[in-house]
Amino acid sequence: MNRLAGIGLFLLVAALFFLAACASKPAASSVATQPEAPPPPPAPPAVAVAPAEPPAGPAEILANAPAPPGTPRAGAGWAPRLDGKTLTGWKATDFAGRGEVECTNGLVVLNMGDPFTGIQWTNTPPSGSYEVALDAMRVMGTDFFCGLTFPVRDSFCSLIVGGWGGGLVGLSSLDGYDASENETTHSLSFERGHWYRIRLRVTADRIEVWIDQDKIISVATKDRRISLRPGDIELSKPFGICAWQTTAALREIRLRELP
Repeated sequence: MNRLAGIGLFLLVAALFFLAACASKPAASSVATQPEAPPPPPAPPAVAVAPAEPPAGPAEILANAPAPPGTPRAGAGWAPRLDGKTLTGWKATDFAGRGEVECTNGLVVLNMGDPFTGIQWTNTPPSGSYEVALDAMRVMGTDFFCGLTFPVRDSFCSLIVGGWGGGLVGLSSLDGYDASENETTHSLSFERGHWYRIRLRVTADRIEVWIDQDKIISVATKDRRISLRPGDIELSKPFGICAWQTTAALREIRLRELP
């Protein structure tokens, strides 16, 4: 009996040992193992970005301004009205708060005024049918860099280029409406430091304007009331050029009479 008890005890111990060994094994997962995600690609090497160049200042613009003029003006009979060295034939317009007028590098520079700076023709002004042409540039500022006042029959008018915040072109005034209010109003983009070729034609019944090669104004003046906008611009008559809160450069001012 003792022998049987010993065998039974041995079998019991063996069974317990087997169960303990099975319990120590990890259970198989019921979910399929997902493959490990690949590592992210390496970041591209940093690229050095050159800082943006600051906009050119007035001195730099003026130093580069005397570039050769553009294509010759169409037609014959153009007479120069500016020698580029002196104000011969012109004087600084007597605007309150005016900036300095300089002749430098073949240009006339109208330094920024508060609000106007300009020049005025001191000899006989044009009359009848005629054309005026000039190159003008905005050097600094955001308003008109060419306010050309000129005779029309027995009155006067102004061509405004780059006014009302920088882009408006028009005539002031027609029937009491200024350049921002009448049918000559145009909105263009003008770059600082860029020359624009401006041409004005006055005939018995029409005013026409070109900027570079584009005709942008052609308005009949018969039975229209031509006048200047009230204010200091009247000091520019009979024939003058001014800028409003802007430094402007002028060159190649020419005039010719039309038959």
